[in-house]
Amino acid sequence: MSEMEVEKPELTLYNTMTQLKEVFKPINPGKIGMYVCGITAYDYSHIGHARAAVSFDLLYRYLRHLGYEVNYVRNFTDVDDKVIEKAKKCGEKPLDLSNRFCEEYLVDMADLQCLLPTRQPRVSDHMEHIIKMIEKIIENGCGYAVGGDVFFSVDKSPSYGQLSGQRLDHTQAGKRVAVDSRKRNPADFALWKAAKSGEPSWESPWGPGRPGWHIECSAMSAHYLSPRFDIHGGGADLKFPHHENEIAQTCAACEDSGVNYWLHNGHVTNNNVKMGKSLDNFFTIREITAKYHPLALRHFLMSAQYRSPLNYSVSQLESSSDALYCVYQTLEDLVKSLSPYREEMSRDVGKTQQTAEAKEMIKKVKSEFETKMSNDLNTAHILTGAFQDALKFINVSISKLKKIQKKQRMSLIVSLVEVEKAVREVLDVLGLLTTLSYDEFLKEMKQKALTRAGIGEEEVLRRIDERKLARKNKDFKRSDQIRELLAAKGIALEDIPGKDTVWRPCTPLSSNSNPKSGLGMTALALAIGFIFLGFLFYSR
Repeated sequence: MSEMEVEKPELTLYNTMTQLKEVFKPINPGKIGMYVCGITAYDYSHIGHARAAVSFDLLYRYLRHLGYEVNYVRNFTDVDDKVIEKAKKCGEKPLDLSNRFCEEYLVDMADLQCLLPTRQPRVSDHMEHIIKMIEKIIENGCGYAVGGDVFFSVDKSPSYGQLSGQRLDHTQAGKRVAVDSRKRNPADFALWKAAKSGEPSWESPWGPGRPGWHIECSAMSAHYLSPRFDIHGGGADLKFPHHENEIAQTCAACEDSGVNYWLHNGHVTNNNVKMGKSLDNFFTIREITAKYHPLALRHFLMSAQYRSPLNYSVSQLESSSDALYCVYQTLEDLVKSLSPYREEMSRDVGKTQQTAEAKEMIKKVKSEFETKMSNDLNTAHILTGAFQDALKFINVSISKLKKIQKKQRMSLIVSLVEVEKAVREVLDVLGLLTTLSYDEFLKEMKQKALTRAGIGEEEVLRRIDERKLARKNKDFKRSDQIRELLAAKGIALEDIPGKDTVWRPCTPLSSNSNPKSGLGMTALALAIGFIFLGFLFYSR
């Protein structure tokens, strides 16, 4: 191990099946099979869907960071009752509608910087695999056909309920279907549904029809990964009946089957009620990203450990936006500060060593990050601690550059470059590293702030000029009014000594907000922090 390398801690993950945190050990050393239940594609996705996607994208990224080769499969349900119902309302063919919303989902995922899975299978493309698995289930005595429908017999699954803890006598008939008197047990669920007029259907040994909800994931996970694989993920609401039924189906069809680690992300709530389309209490990803940068939404979705419920609030989104702006403003300040020394840096490549302080800083950033992430992906406060110390190191150091001798300066420059690399590595694994330049990213965030404020930058600049004139005339009351007016809209003004006044996004401060409240104190602290950082940069 080199001097700069940090020994990686063991990865532990909470396994829903055992209800324990377990040290992760793959079936095949160095390789991982992971299946995650995707969306039912009948509408724009909401931020509950975004949380599931970001949670497992984070796991995917971190596993790759640890050196694993990951076969990541996430499905699209493009054949379903909800798809058919929505298509009728829209006057569209069901598969055309679901294809449209699959594509819209991928646009949202790209905005959130979720990496593409290895494979993204759709139900409509896997009828052969689904039918073969149903045939095997029937052959093994665990399924039965009735009038063109096929049901799974839960009585033939002795371990049914092992994942969710649901007792068989308390289960409902698959949740998405009404109780059918033809069932041998009310809890039996559909493997295949007989065709109905006007609905999409496929030929099968039981007549034309389409799959039940659950069989698709059993068939596609077995096809792309094998019946036994490492990780199966999804939202907490899928534990029962969906994942419970998956286990029963796959065990009935395949001798050697099983998932080693079941992972479930917590719900996004709205006023502490689960957010969902059925309750009409949701916000789509598009609605949020129209006003907030997609990476601010991603940061918000990671602000709590993935298994914990996450309550949606504007103040939390504002805090996430401010936190990211702070990170990227610091990095942009660094780029500007190092710009005069680029030629000097190119001549010195490999000659000057970084400072001992920087080496220790980088080691601490990497160690703390991997310790948190290896503890069941604990992203709560992930950009604090050593990461925040690294940003402070950058801000304090760039203020020194012009004040020290050439040899010391080059050592500090090399140190700053290496600390920046460590910061970028953390952001990259978290999916928060922009593909734009720092300056372009900050401009995008400022534009979102203007959208939220409902004003243009011309108006902000006009107010700055008006305030400058008021201060010149010693009309400090008017000067303060202008600052407070803009602050209430989420626009903070910073007076830089010897420089012009500049503006940046901030958490909106209402005139009647309680300064002792969490929101008021957070916003105040962030504002003071930014003014201090701006002073360090502009006064050097």
